[in-house]
Amino acid sequence: MKPIMLPANQPPARFYQGGERIADFRGDKDPQPNTPEDWVGSTTSVRGRAPIGMTRLEDGRLLSDAITSEPLTWLGEDHVARYGDDVMLLVKLLDAGQRLPVHAHPDGDFAASHVAAGHGKAEAWYILSPGTVYLSLTQDLTAEELLRFVENQDISTLLSLMHEVTVDVGDCVFVPHGVLHAIGPGILLAEVQEPEDLSILLEWEGFDLDGPKDGHLDIGFELALSAVEATARSHANIESLIRRGVVDANALPEEASPFFRLDKVNTHQTFPAGFAILIALDGPVHLIMNNGEQQELARGTTTLIPYTAGDYRVEGSALIARPPLP
Repeated sequence: MKPIMLPANQPPARFYQGGERIADFRGDKDPQPNTPEDWVGSTTSVRGRAPIGMTRLEDGRLLSDAITSEPLTWLGEDHVARYGDDVMLLVKLLDAGQRLPVHAHPDGDFAASHVAAGHGKAEAWYILSPGTVYLSLTQDLTAEELLRFVENQDISTLLSLMHEVTVDVGDCVFVPHGVLHAIGPGILLAEVQEPEDLSILLEWEGFDLDGPKDGHLDIGFELALSAVEATARSHANIESLIRRGVVDANALPEEASPFFRLDKVNTHQTFPAGFAILIALDGPVHLIMNNGEQQELARGTTTLIPYTAGDYRVEGSALIARPPLP
């Protein structure tokens, strides 16, 4: 199989603004309103709305169905031996047309026990345009205090109790399970995450959301908030989650390795055969296969690389997102 260049896959009518920066990055025209996410090479659906969010191949099949029918072809023997036909990865482009609501994601044990999901949702952001993000707490909160913030929608006070972090192009931020976070307005980023759509919302006013109905994963806020980290993290700990100005290197801290891999290529790098998503950051990027075939990729191109495409070399500025090692 050859690498597959993927068109944009933007779920419609999302609850927050954005989409223009994705269109500009990809060289597309006339973005639809409230399409701030491009789900790249996705086997995951928007929660409760399958198949929305799932990538469909040129022949009309869902990528998830194609992988289920031929997992060795797409994922390789070692991956299948460890994870079965589970890709273990979701990649997105995200354009924060407005500040996103304060929220958090559960870990795998909580997700399996309470919402019958196969993964939690750790995530990481590679920053493509600068701005501000909010991460974790600067002081401990009790469960009762956290619930009170939600019930009163006292978000200005909650934000004042979070670390406000300036991020620049080339920074990469890892967000562990349970950590409260919000992406500031104007940021374009590439996101790697576990393949689930699971968010515990602490904020919904000003967004197209029914928070009291949809903010707690259908298990009630008291239980859902027990998956949220209510203890403070130090400034030094927050900085340990961030790789600044990544060039030709693994973009993620070691803590992220059980969940996904992300490499930033600035000049050239060779990768072994394996399922991967390539995002061309500045064109042209050259994708050169082991048999000598190559593709020239313009800025904003997203490419799915199946296992049987073999080893490959990337020349130029690009991100390579991969599942965790088997």
